[in-house]
Amino acid sequence: MTIKKAAIKYLPLTTEYFSQVIPLANRVHGEGYLTNETLAQWTQKGIVNTINCSFVALLDNKVIGFRSTYSAEQWPIDQWCSPELWQVDRLKCCYFKCNTVDEKYRGLGIGKKLLTLAIEAAKRQGAQAGISHLWKQSPNNSAVSYFSKCGGELVKSHPGKWNEESKQGYNCILCGHDCQCEAAEMIIRFDD
Repeated sequence: MTIKKAAIKYLPLTTEYFSQVIPLANRVHGEGYLTNETLAQWTQKGIVNTINCSFVALLDNKVIGFRSTYSAEQWPIDQWCSPELWQVDRLKCCYFKCNTVDEKYRGLGIGKKLLTLAIEAAKRQGAQAGISHLWKQSPNNSAVSYFSKCGGELVKSHPGKWNEESKQGYNCILCGHDCQCEAAEMIIRFDD
């Protein structure tokens, strides 16, 4: 399949796309990963002063990828975060919640473009860096590899980060309802 990158459109993630984003997320990450309610919460956390940090990639009006990003100060810094290691004011860090690209369209730069758009929007909101937890058990550790190529630096590894979520309905595609996957806490510092 030959797809011209110019044919792919990138737009802010809005409720108009939820019905396509949710099944894509659940197919890629595991059943129960995303619901209408959680996606609505995620999306709202990425909007400040009408600037939306979350985006979709569309091909012929079909969602083939999305990125959900929380604005700085709109996300909980919990036990899986290490702000003392970030070297950036924690109140100036957005959170890259989820990046998903349909398997048929990987390798076209969609994930990188979605990340670039999220960074540009977060910078307009005043963020100086972005934090994320990457799935180390992704095929060939592709999540960490992709994020590293985009400037991400490893902060700390967190075994069992998604275990509690898996016990509350998330069905990990590798571990089922007892997820033992490891998260790589990573940071991208933004250039001025």
